[in-house]
Amino acid sequence: MTTTDLHALTGAYALHALPDDERAAFERHLAGCSSCAREVAEFTATAARLALAASVPPRPALRERVLHRIGTVRQLPPGTAPLHRVRRAAPRGRGAARWALAACLAAAVGLGGTAVWQYERARDARHDAARAERQAEEVAGVLAAPDARSRSVRVAGGAGTLVVSASRDRAVFMASGMMRPPSGKVYQLWFDDGGTMRSAGLMDPGRTTQAVLMQGTVDGASGVGITVEPAGGSRQPTTTPVALLGMPPA
Repeated sequence: MTTTDLHALTGAYALHALPDDERAAFERHLAGCSSCAREVAEFTATAARLALAASVPPRPALRERVLHRIGTVRQLPPGTAPLHRVRRAAPRGRGAARWALAACLAAAVGLGGTAVWQYERARDARHDAARAERQAEEVAGVLAAPDARSRSVRVAGGAGTLVVSASRDRAVFMASGMMRPPSGKVYQLWFDDGGTMRSAGLMDPGRTTQAVLMQGTVDGASGVGITVEPAGGSRQPTTTPVALLGMPPA
């Protein structure tokens, strides 16, 4: 199985449609691929929304039916013969009642669990969508700010542009055509606070063109750096920067 094949399995994995061997291989790949992790989360949220839209709430009478069944099924006293013997000797009606009780209980548990799962996934999807929308609005606000200023640099085989708005005290880094980082690595952005590097977030390792709202305020930083770090990022830079930019001139 190739890396390309693994990247194409996000939808099937989210729907629990992979055989055991492919699922195990994909989960190993998923641990180091944030792009696939994001797609799996998006597919899962979408599937949950579709399931929630198609779900049917249990009838109010279901609880009463289950409680009524419990009251009509007699428990076996201590020392009674093994259950399989009792089942063979039991009248047909009593066995049917027990199977009906089991079916009712299974339905109640299944419907309740499904409803909780759907609610949690739908809630998470709403939060993710709201967060993405807020971030997109902030990126657009910085780029469209009247005092926005920019500086560009060649980086990792592509181009990078830093856009800063003093009025918003925020910065956006736009990448175009950058090479993907090595497997298990990620590009990390940093603010240079007079020689002390402050993390400003991670770039998406699965995208060569992107606009990233840098985390935190500019707060007087003198420049920006980009390093290659382990997946998940680092507290401080661990490699030589692949690019360093001074702040754009006013």
